[in-house]
Amino acid sequence: MKLPPYADLLGLVAEPGDGGPPVLMMPYADGVMGRPGFLHGGAIGGLLEMAAIVALHHALFEDGGGQIKPINVTVDFMRGGREKETRAIGSVTRLGNRVANVEAQAWQDARDRPIAAARMNYLIVRP
Repeated sequence: MKLPPYADLLGLVAEPGDGGPPVLMMPYADGVMGRPGFLHGGAIGGLLEMAAIVALHHALFEDGGGQIKPINVTVDFMRGGREKETRAIGSVTRLGNRVANVEAQAWQDARDRPIAAARMNYLIVRP
């Protein structure tokens, strides 16, 4: 799957998943730095959004396709992202005919210690 243009701005790289959506990796760079030594919250939020979009497109591809439009996004920041690679993956929790609910988590050292999580709702327009 081709990533959206914003993913290029963040430097995101898709790593193979385990049969599901890919894990997105964001390398640390000056462009994603917030206060010295930490990631900018907007970059973390962008990574989470891209992971959710990739997961939703993956699920829609298997379910007949469709266009998406974000309804709302809620991001919970749990700890500061440091100067290292950050990974995120999305998970579709509900895929209806008109609305999808998606969650995403971002981590650095260990997947079971997320630095941020998001819940997003999308409107789906089916072909």
